[in-house]
Order: sequence, then C-alpha cells, then structure tokens
Amino acid sequence: MPVIYHVTTGGDWEAARQKGFYEHPSLSAEGFIHCSQENQVAGVLDRYFTGQTNLVKLVIDTDRLTSHFVFDWSPSTQDTFPHIYGPINLDAVTDVVSL
Repeated sequence: MPVIYHVTTGGDWEAARQKGFYEHPSLSAEGFIHCSQENQVAGVLDRYFTGQTNLVKLVIDTDRLTSHFVFDWSPSTQDTFPHIYGPINLDAVTDVVSL
C-alpha cells in the first residue's frame, strides 16, 4: 500500500466528511490536489503553512484512491511530488493526524 499525504485544515477535513469526498481549490485551479511523500511534509509545512493552526495531515492509501494520481516534477523545489487528479474518496484516507 503506497501511502501519500495531504495537509489541510481541520475545518476543510470536516467539510469533506460532510460532503462525502475531499476537494482542494487547487483541483479546479490547477487540475490536481497537491500531496507529499513522508519526507516532504516538513518542507510543505514550512513553505505553505507557517503560522497556521488547526492543521491535519491526511494519510492516503493510494491503492484505495478512485481518482488517478501521478508523481510530477516540481521545478520550484527540484523534486517529484504526488498529485491526485480528482477528488479524494474518504475511504482512501486511512488516518488523520493533527499537526
């Protein structure tokens, strides 16, 4: 079971639970939801979430995803990141970790 991670707010996660799936604004703006491998989460937090509270890390089992995911190159960080090209079905989220 390959695992990837997505950082979001507790409020956005609760809204997803109410809707039955998770979407991030990047899905409509860029066509995918940004995710990370475990060793990339700290850098994502530093770059995009400094000073924010009520954050959670979604633990996503990629074998359970109903949307397609791929690893794409990020020229800004010179690294490859997983991207999900569609909403995240809730049963693919195996854990929600408070940050």
